[in-house]
Amino acid sequence: MSFLSTLNISGSGMTAQRLRLDVAADNIANIETTRTEDGTPYRRKMVVLEAKEPTFAQILESAAAGQQINPAGSGVRAAAVVDDETELKPVYDPDHPDADENGYVQMPNIDLVKETSDAMAASHAYQANITAFNTTRQMAQSALEIGR
Repeated sequence: MSFLSTLNISGSGMTAQRLRLDVAADNIANIETTRTEDGTPYRRKMVVLEAKEPTFAQILESAAAGQQINPAGSGVRAAAVVDDETELKPVYDPDHPDADENGYVQMPNIDLVKETSDAMAASHAYQANITAFNTTRQMAQSALEIGR
């Protein structure tokens, strides 16, 4: 595996984690949004990540068979940003403009603690990708200095 493909893998990870952070921030910003453009309460968004081909398992299998796969397309990518279909939270507030005939308002299905922990996990994963990126860069620089 060349060092450039390693940098690409780390870069794809950083991009994916940045999207996770953006989605968590969007969820937190809409924690009280009871009416979106389509008239329904905001629903929590989630990022679906998937491995780019070839997967790590495929690379291992080919290495065990004595073959080599070019991992230039490896890494991770955001497959989709989907709505969380869990139940909305009914809150009794008869004075709210979006309250139903019983006085309940359907609030977004967002838990601040979960969003905060998701953001922290994405931040840690982003930092791990930066560390891998910098380590690869330092190894390449060391290799160039050995060749002098």
